[in-house]
Amino acid sequence: MKKTIYQVDAFTSEPFKGNPAGVYITENALPPELMQNIAMEMNASETAFVSPLGEDFSIRYYTPVSEVDLCGHATLSASHILYETGRLSPDKPIKFLSKAGELNIRKEGHNIIMDFPVYSLRKIDIPFSFKKDTGLNALELYQSDYDWKLVLVQSEDEVFKANPDPGTIRNAGLGELMVTSVSSEDKYDFVVRCFVPDLGIVEDPVTGSAHCALAPFWNMKTGKKEFRSFQASKRSGELNIRLSGNRVEIAGQAVTVLVAELLI
Repeated sequence: MKKTIYQVDAFTSEPFKGNPAGVYITENALPPELMQNIAMEMNASETAFVSPLGEDFSIRYYTPVSEVDLCGHATLSASHILYETGRLSPDKPIKFLSKAGELNIRKEGHNIIMDFPVYSLRKIDIPFSFKKDTGLNALELYQSDYDWKLVLVQSEDEVFKANPDPGTIRNAGLGELMVTSVSSEDKYDFVVRCFVPDLGIVEDPVTGSAHCALAPFWNMKTGKKEFRSFQASKRSGELNIRLSGNRVEIAGQAVTVLVAELLI
């Protein structure tokens, strides 16, 4: 049986846009050391490892340097492969069992809808050295789950121009940083970029899991529950978000760009 590994561009319908993720589906769970080595070899921001558990699926996520509990674009990519390869029919929902709990997935037309947990938010003081460390003029700063910091800035122009030094923000305890503002374009509600040097990622192109914090944050600011987000990385990505109680629905598309055979 071939050991097939995929690379998928998530949160886009075009190749070479969105966020690339590796996807490896096996009948039996792999040892952690092997998953880490494969993720390092793939060198995408995350690689998803999927194996069946009865009618459900286990899913684990690895960056090139460490395991993470939850990853949006890798979940989207894994779901896309399960549907595209015919392992599951498009009308069948998917239940992934992750370290962040159950993740329920369904397909609607071209979109894959992911049901994720809401992240907590706690407003914190802006450090005196924040501008020096990040180059950003923070209006507000929040602590969220999984060591994320969320910073609100004045305009999307500041989001677009953000260029924090990875080593500096890591040393300042800001190595998992979301930078967000209101969008100036009517078709988007907000813009965001995510810098994650703590996980070996200078900038994550499109970060589904970050929207588990961004959805409640922008709900707090606007009272709205449905949003269209633009992640303004070089590759860029678009996400449709809906807040429902303590859950966030994140919708997007994906495209397969690479199918390879693992020879180990």
